[in-house]
Amino acid sequence: MASLRASRTAIFNPKKLSISPTPLCLRSTSFFYSSESLNNDTNTRIPHPKLEDLICRMMSSRAWTTRLQNSIRNLVPSFDHELVYNVLHSSKNADHALQFFRWVERSGLYRHDRETHFKIIQILGRASKLNHARCILLDMPNKGLDWDEDLWVLMIDSYGKSGIVQESVKLFQKMEELGVERTVKSYNALFNVITRRGRYMMAKRYFNKMVNEGIEPTRHTYNLLIWGFFLSSKLDTAIRFFEDMKSKEITPDVVTYNTMINGYNRVKKIEEAEKYFVEMKGRNIEPNVISYTTLIKGYSSVGRVDDALRLFEEMKSFGIKPNAITYSTLLPGLCDAQKMSEARMILKEMEDKYIAPKDNSIFIKLISGQCEAGDLDAAADVLKTMIRLSVPTEAGHYGVLIENFCKAGIYDRAVKFLDKLIEKEIVLRPESILSMEPSAYNLIIDYLCNNGQTGKAETFFRQLMKTGVQDPVAFNNLVCGHSREGVPDSAFEILKIMGRRKVVSDGIAHKSLVESYLKKGEPADAKAALDNMLENGHDPDSLLYRSVMESLMGDGRVQTASRVMKVMLEKGVKEHMDLISTILEALLMRGHVEEALGRIELLLHNSLSPDLDALLSVLCDKGKTAAALKLLDFGLERNCYINFSSYDKVLDSLVAAGKTLNAYSILCKMMEKGGVKDHKSSRKGRKKLPLLPDSCNFAVGDRLTLHDYGQFL
Repeated sequence: MASLRASRTAIFNPKKLSISPTPLCLRSTSFFYSSESLNNDTNTRIPHPKLEDLICRMMSSRAWTTRLQNSIRNLVPSFDHELVYNVLHSSKNADHALQFFRWVERSGLYRHDRETHFKIIQILGRASKLNHARCILLDMPNKGLDWDEDLWVLMIDSYGKSGIVQESVKLFQKMEELGVERTVKSYNALFNVITRRGRYMMAKRYFNKMVNEGIEPTRHTYNLLIWGFFLSSKLDTAIRFFEDMKSKEITPDVVTYNTMINGYNRVKKIEEAEKYFVEMKGRNIEPNVISYTTLIKGYSSVGRVDDALRLFEEMKSFGIKPNAITYSTLLPGLCDAQKMSEARMILKEMEDKYIAPKDNSIFIKLISGQCEAGDLDAAADVLKTMIRLSVPTEAGHYGVLIENFCKAGIYDRAVKFLDKLIEKEIVLRPESILSMEPSAYNLIIDYLCNNGQTGKAETFFRQLMKTGVQDPVAFNNLVCGHSREGVPDSAFEILKIMGRRKVVSDGIAHKSLVESYLKKGEPADAKAALDNMLENGHDPDSLLYRSVMESLMGDGRVQTASRVMKVMLEKGVKEHMDLISTILEALLMRGHVEEALGRIELLLHNSLSPDLDALLSVLCDKGKTAAALKLLDFGLERNCYINFSSYDKVLDSLVAAGKTLNAYSILCKMMEKGGVKDHKSSRKGRKKLPLLPDSCNFAVGDRLTLHDYGQFL
């Protein structure tokens, strides 16, 4: 009765709709027919959708409101058993079915019978709406309907499938309380639930209770219990029930023997499983595809692949066609035994018969196995078979192929696999389970970045990034690749992404970026890349510092070069004094005296002695007397080694520029220091001094010796 189908199709009558006072009904149904539905030549009506389908569509597309109820009522003036049952059966949503079930009853449109109750309980049970189903079941007597065992069995099974074993047991017990007759059918339903959950002791108690009540177990009862005991690893109990079954002259069938074979497989006793397979044949019980598949699985699980292949061929010789599970069982065993040629033949057989395995994970095993065997063409053919069998390919499948083709040096084919991966965005498929391993994508990214295809590598890696991949090796390869190809801006963008995601960068990647900017003649960007390198904790080598400073100087960015020099000195690099002198000279010549003096101070702090004599000479020659004066004053204050001739040259330049007071000031400081000793020349003695101011007691134009000046002071 539960599979009742309507034998009479309700006819949709547009005339009934035309007299409806509710315009909404017309809008709800007008798209199901048109004026073309009548053939004027033959006067034949074109079939319209069934009325129950129309009602189901209305319920699925609109909220359950009074207006919808009125629309349905106007559509169907009279509700009979066929229509109500068919609406429930056709409803794709359990909530819609429940709303309709309650509405027709409460509105007095239809009085439910046993069949409609069974149908709604079945629908709610499948949707795990068990409380609603239970209430409907228990409320049946209030409607004048009697219970029968099938209704309770349905509820017991529904609770069991939802994993609520205790409720199944309570319902079984409640049957006795409410006087519902319990037969072996009820007990079988209970055994099915409790053995599935490992309650083998409870199963034994209820079995004894059933026997004590005079209910004879059936073959199905024993099959359920034996399987349950094997699930709980109660081998002795399963054997005892099997023998008890035979002692009661209940003949085991193919299901029983399949259960015994599978049970022994679970405990790795393949010899015992073989005995039951032989015994089954001896009883003239023909093994079916499940029998053979089960034993093949047992052989494969213990490494007896040759026996599994023999049984597979025997199965086909008897006209028993292997199914998808058979192939899925055999293929992994062949891969584990490294029988890849046999696996290839089995796979070809599946492809010819268009049989896709139930477990798609075997394909990754096949691909890996063929690669390990060195047959890369066979591995690639596995991927083609997947496509022909409409099995979704995943990034993991492509990854194994790409990795092994790269290791074999066949990069062109590896790149072709990558192209398909990128084009179809297989990496981004949400249903994918097998992801690509770093060993695969790092190999291909490294190859692309070293062969002028960094753009493709970045496109691929950005897809990986969307899945959460943050591999530092791949990131740094991309930076190096873009830098080598003369696209430093793209490389810098990758570095910024690494910084935001806190991915560790490589000093080599930073260096390649700086060098790339230098090659493009963009010293300012090279300096920014150098700063980024330092911020990430990497120390550039001295040659990189020099290259950046020379590039900046060549671009006229003296102060920027000076800042790089400062960083270099602070990092303890004590080389390139020639370039340092050039930068200091440029600073002084451009009037950045304080900055230059600060850099000289840093040099002195690092035990480096800049050539102040050369700097003073250049400044005097170029007429930069103010800068020369400050530099000389700086040298005097810090007792720097300055050639006496440099003092003389500065004093002469000051006097020539009319800065006699500045010269006088310098002379005063010289005498405060006790005179100036020439540490760089063996020349000693008297030296003519510059002109003194008129305020002195000496005649203007007279020349004084150092001794005379000392006497004057």
